[in-house]
Amino acid sequence: MTSEITIDTGTDELLCAIRDRVAVITLNRPEVRNALSDDLTPALRTMIKTCGENPDVGTLLITGAGTAFCAGGNVKGMGAHRDKKKLEMSYDEKVADLQERQRLLTGALISVRKPTIAALPGPAVGAGLAIAMACDLRIAAQSAFVSTGYLRVGLSADYRIAWLLTRLVGTARARELMFTSDKVDAARCEAIGLVNRVVPDEKLQAEAFALAKSIAEGPTIALRYMKDNLDEALLFDFATARDHEAERLIRTTMTSDHREAVQAFIEKRKALFTGR
Repeated sequence: MTSEITIDTGTDELLCAIRDRVAVITLNRPEVRNALSDDLTPALRTMIKTCGENPDVGTLLITGAGTAFCAGGNVKGMGAHRDKKKLEMSYDEKVADLQERQRLLTGALISVRKPTIAALPGPAVGAGLAIAMACDLRIAAQSAFVSTGYLRVGLSADYRIAWLLTRLVGTARARELMFTSDKVDAARCEAIGLVNRVVPDEKLQAEAFALAKSIAEGPTIALRYMKDNLDEALLFDFATARDHEAERLIRTTMTSDHREAVQAFIEKRKALFTGR
C-alpha cells in the first residue's frame, strides 16, 4: 500500500500531499470557486517552490477542490481597499509588488524543472487560467470551461496570461479570448490546444493522477533536459537550440538512468529509475 505524506501549507485554503512521487496541490476554497486570497496565494507560491525543489517529488499536480479549478482574483475584494499598506504605495511600488508576486507564482511554475500538470474540475478564470497554462499539461473535466475574464472587471491582465495564451493557441485566438472574455468549454479548449485531454467529470482526478504518476516514474534528469529543450524551442534559433539539445543528450548518456533503461529494454522489463 502506497503511503501518503501530508505537507503543512500553513493554511486550510491550500492542501498538499505527496504520493507515488506526485505532489498533489489542491486549491481549497470551494465556496468561492477556489479564488485566490491573501492566505491561499502565498501558500501556493511556497508549495510550488518547495515541491519543485523536493527530490522525492517527480511531478506536480495542481487542482481545485469541488467543482472549480480557480476563479482567479477575489473580485469582491478588489473594491474593498482592505490593505492600507498597499493603498499608501506609490505607482512604482505597486508595479514592483505585482511583478514580484507574479514571478513567484506563474514565474515559479514555468521555472520548475519537473513536469507540472493542471487538473481542471471546473472553471479556470483570469489568474486561475494563467496558473493552469503555466503548467506543462492540462486535463479538463467535460463540464469545465475557461475564460480570460479581465475584460469583465475592466482590467488588462496579469500573471503573464497573454504570453502564455499566445504560445498555446496562437495570436488570433489569444486576442479573441482576451478581447471577449468568452467562456470556452472543455471540448473547444481541447480543439484549439488549450488543454491536452478532456475526460468525464468523475474520472478527472484518477486520470490526472495516473498521468502524473507515470511521468514521475520516469528519468528525472532526462525530463529536466526535455523541459529545457522545449523551452528553448520558443526562444532560440534552430542552430542554437540544436547544439544545446546535443549537449544535453550526451549528458544523459552518462547517467545511471540511461544505463538502466537500456538494460531494462534488453531484459524486456520496466525500468526502475533512480534520478542519477
